[in-house]
Amino acid sequence: MISQFFVLSQRGDNIVFRDYRGEVAKGSAEIFFRKVKFWKEDGQEEAPPVFNVDGVNYFHVKVVGLLFVATTRVNVSPSLVLELLQRIARVIKDYLGVLSEDSLRKNFVLVYELLDEVIDFGYMQTTSTEVLKSYIFNEPIVVDAARLQPLGPAAIFMQGTKRMPGTAITKSVVANEPGGRKREEIFVDIIEKISVTFSSSGYILTSEIDGTIQMKSYLTGNPEIRLALNEDLSIGRGGESANDYRSSYGSGAVILDDCNFHESVRLDSFDMDRTLALVPPDGEFPVMNYRMTQEFKPPFHINCLIEEAGHLKAEVILKVRAEFPSNITANTVVLEMPLPKYTTRASFELEPGVTGQRTDFKGANKKLEWDLEKFVGGVEHTLRAKLTFSQELHGMHCPLFNFWRE
Repeated sequence: MISQFFVLSQRGDNIVFRDYRGEVAKGSAEIFFRKVKFWKEDGQEEAPPVFNVDGVNYFHVKVVGLLFVATTRVNVSPSLVLELLQRIARVIKDYLGVLSEDSLRKNFVLVYELLDEVIDFGYMQTTSTEVLKSYIFNEPIVVDAARLQPLGPAAIFMQGTKRMPGTAITKSVVANEPGGRKREEIFVDIIEKISVTFSSSGYILTSEIDGTIQMKSYLTGNPEIRLALNEDLSIGRGGESANDYRSSYGSGAVILDDCNFHESVRLDSFDMDRTLALVPPDGEFPVMNYRMTQEFKPPFHINCLIEEAGHLKAEVILKVRAEFPSNITANTVVLEMPLPKYTTRASFELEPGVTGQRTDFKGANKKLEWDLEKFVGGVEHTLRAKLTFSQELHGMHCPLFNFWRE
């Protein structure tokens, strides 16, 4: 049960606000944003997804730069509310086509109509895009997606001038083509999050992929479709190591540690020919989630070297190389490196003539950030960081790195 739901921009502007029960003060949005913006507890830079202020529980998720927030005074499951916020964002995106501050403001009547059907007096009713079609009567106002910056994880790589994968799924599920024609299209994206741990000498210690097969359907008549996966796909190793398993099943085998499927997927012939049968519901949904720890070549390779540079000083040399072909470009790559807690200052030196790169020292949580606007395949970039400490350190080693995109 939630009392309020609201959506804030990155500047703190209140775009959408709905009070379902009247139990929380009207100024909760301002209190929330002020708390998130100036969060300094425990040296954290960002506020946790759930926190309490003066007896009010605040839950929030960040989706394409927008803050989706719910408040309540009662004790509810945090994971339930966070999942509800994600689903509300997905439903709104299904109906508007594009999820942005501009699209929310232009379609505020439709958004409030959706919120009143999804939540009634603080209780969730449904988050099914297909079910909601029977109760929603407002048409979306189309927002041009071409001038919006793509913020999803699928937008990190480009091949030549073409973004991979396609970004054509920015139309509403209830909007027709010009002339009243129905859209007979379906889009499938494979989105993977890669986690790799390198040793100080650049060798891979651990590697893992968390992936999802995302689908958005504009098909009419609810036809059954079949999705064929790799025939060499195997699930579970049965206690064998990756090398033993690969030698048994061939070098081309794709080994998933575990996976799960959407409720609409039927697995009647999956064991025989690795085919998924489903009647896709309206809107965007994950067909399959999977995890694998099979050895693979990561898209980036990191080398780190640390040298003493005098009393209470050290110099860090970071080298990052793109391991993908030169016709592919990665956009907005951000590298984070945690630093010792006694670090007081950091100065940076980039390669001569380089453009589109920024560096920053985050003193609150002791880490450096290196932003690369464009990263062409096959290219190596180097950063030198000179660190100053408040006391002497012993045995400083290269820590773990984080790669992400904004």
